[in-house]
Amino acid sequence: QLQLVESGGGLVQPGGALRLSCAASGFSLDDYAIGWFRQAPGKEREGVSCISRSGITRNYGASVKGRFTISRDNAKNTVYLQMNSLKAEDTAIYYCAAKAQSLCILKGPYDYWGQGTQVTVSS
Repeated sequence: QLQLVESGGGLVQPGGALRLSCAASGFSLDDYAIGWFRQAPGKEREGVSCISRSGITRNYGASVKGRFTISRDNAKNTVYLQMNSLKAEDTAIYYCAAKAQSLCILKGPYDYWGQGTQVTVSS
């Protein structure tokens, strides 16, 4: 069964940090570009970051650029999202997704999605 599982979410104070993980089972992430998306209550889904198959190209949404860093460890079949300097507006459910292509995009259809992990930034 092909599956993506996110972990690492939780409650953090403003200015804090979290690292999200996206682990794949049933397939190899080597063949996929990976994206992180988020959706806050009452808002549309937003592309946060993505990383190409090679790991060379990394794109970020304007609201997280300079604070978040995406990386991948193909040996562990896992992609990470390091989130620093968190703000209340970063509160959302975060999803990872895999797309069977080399280049990464922050929009458009992805092939596989995880169930999401909740990130809450609050004092």
